[in-house]
Amino acid sequence: MNKIAIAIHGGAGTITRSDMTAELEREYLGGLENSLKAGWEILRKNGSSLDAVEAAVVALENFPLFNAGRGAVFTNEGTNELDASIMNGINLAAGAVAFVKNIVNPISLARLVMEKTEHILLAGDGAEQFARQMNVESANDAYFFTEHRYRQLLEAQAAGKVQLDHAKLTENDQRKTENEIQNSKSKIQNPIGTVGAVACDAFGNLAAATSTGGMTNKKFGRVGDTPVIGAGTYADNRTCAVSCTGHGEFFMKTLAAYDVAARMKYKNLSLGAAANEVIEDLFAIGGEGGLIAVNALGNIALPFNSDGMYRGFVTSDGAMNVEIYR
Repeated sequence: MNKIAIAIHGGAGTITRSDMTAELEREYLGGLENSLKAGWEILRKNGSSLDAVEAAVVALENFPLFNAGRGAVFTNEGTNELDASIMNGINLAAGAVAFVKNIVNPISLARLVMEKTEHILLAGDGAEQFARQMNVESANDAYFFTEHRYRQLLEAQAAGKVQLDHAKLTENDQRKTENEIQNSKSKIQNPIGTVGAVACDAFGNLAAATSTGGMTNKKFGRVGDTPVIGAGTYADNRTCAVSCTGHGEFFMKTLAAYDVAARMKYKNLSLGAAANEVIEDLFAIGGEGGLIAVNALGNIALPFNSDGMYRGFVTSDGAMNVEIYR
């Protein structure tokens, strides 16, 4: 039997202790722990890595402080548009959804795309029609409304910016915003918006899953790396499983998730070395973020180039590790 392992992330970005209250930090760590427990319990009972990453991401989608599912950021029109993908390392099967609304757990819909259709990516109205056919749980707009996300939208609109949900406004933008929004300085510090999980089960099978609400104040149906197989999510038993978080356009340019696997396959690098190189190259072109990765030996890598990344992992010794800061 192989060594089981699971890693999760809740986003990377400008995360500093000075901006985090003790109570809020406990909430974040609790959300990470609940996600790890959901996935680990499946692996511990010899369940599949695919089931484990789905369960872990569902827990993160249901937790309103992370930018996915219920905690998704708002678009310029004041709606929540959700993306997700999942991949099975056994056979490279994958499923993804983009630009969907009112779906409680987009990651579960992505899995249905993988298992119940001949396609990989469904988007918009078509994906929602498929969700109705599959009796996937949906909710009205009120379910997805969170006060701190709405405040972020107002700040971004007042500043005339599309922003990652961790981003601080510049001093000039801040002054402009303060003239239009009360208490704008009290906004909650949040990570770049993605959640994800990777896992290795007892049979050496790998899986990865990623879900996001995208960028605050985004327009024109913008879709990032999360639902793009090879950019934000990748899994192959022969190399690794990867889930990325950060400025999606840069991860799309570099095919970051697949690039980790490619460096292992073609350069014969270790998991850690390959993952670190990918993040170093991302930084070289101006990209910010991180990734989590696992191989079929149960080894884990969690590199990032931002100030922090909400992350956690459990390996075969069963010890749970959750961290926020660098």
